[in-house]
Amino acid sequence: MVVADTPITHRTFTLDGGLRMHVAEAGVKGPLVVLLHGWPDCWYSWRHQLPALAAAGYRVVAPDQRGCGETDVPPRVADYTIEHLVGDVIALIEALGETRAILVGHDLGALVAWDTAKKRPERVAAVAALNMPDRFAEPSEPHPRPVEALRTARGDGFFAVRLQRPGADDAALTAELERDPQRLVRRVLYTGSGESPVWNGMIPDGGTIVDALRDDRLPAWASEDDVKVYAALFERSGFTGGLNWFRNMDRNWELSEPWRANPVKAPAMFLIGDREGDYGSQAMQDLLSGRSRSVPDLRDALVLAGCGHWIQQERPEEVNEALIEFLGSL
Repeated sequence: MVVADTPITHRTFTLDGGLRMHVAEAGVKGPLVVLLHGWPDCWYSWRHQLPALAAAGYRVVAPDQRGCGETDVPPRVADYTIEHLVGDVIALIEALGETRAILVGHDLGALVAWDTAKKRPERVAAVAALNMPDRFAEPSEPHPRPVEALRTARGDGFFAVRLQRPGADDAALTAELERDPQRLVRRVLYTGSGESPVWNGMIPDGGTIVDALRDDRLPAWASEDDVKVYAALFERSGFTGGLNWFRNMDRNWELSEPWRANPVKAPAMFLIGDREGDYGSQAMQDLLSGRSRSVPDLRDALVLAGCGHWIQQERPEEVNEALIEFLGSL
């Protein structure tokens, strides 16, 4: 497989609704594969997968999702609901001239992949999720809203709880995140890597999320060039758009009610590093063992020992091999 000769190109689409979405592409023929990043992230986290999947015979696109990278940053919190994110995936598939796609998602992008498969099953040929189970796969009995559940389980200092406060708090938070983007990128990549102690997601009293990130060093699998690319994209987009993904957690719980209990009908696979922060959670273990009611057609579940959160960057060859094997089995 000659990956180096498979170029990555870039385009911008104006989707239905007017959102301008930047995408990175590789390959021009074969089944469509859409790679969905999480936060804080952008298309660049898939730089190792784009040429490898294209060389294996797939048409591959990695968008900057709304609020991130070179894609538009809508102004309101309510512009970042799961309805918008799923709608963007469907609109992108249509803009590419296709009717169905295989979705591969990491972190919050995996949630978008799961929910697109549940809400629009006719458009999703398969799902591969990295590091994030279907978080909305809850029992039918009354269940606390996500923010309340996190506050009860983790406390007010848990980062996803602390990120719920827009307005003046948002201005202070984004100012802290934007103060030194390259330092922030180093801390984000190292803290989430398998080289770092597993991060518990807690922000210290009186501190910021940057204070909670461990170290300015880079993990062995990242370079200073990677830092510069990420930092430049964060400087362009800012951070409020990505933060607004978290601020819709409770709203998404309500919006997903009509289809939340739907199973993912498409064939699926799951990959995770055992140094992911939530690796030991019940949702993770249910999915890994094949007991998840929401993913009845789970074809494979792989655990990469010693690997952290940034799985497709930290262990690209193993992730590529697993994805290509899964896609080839469909």
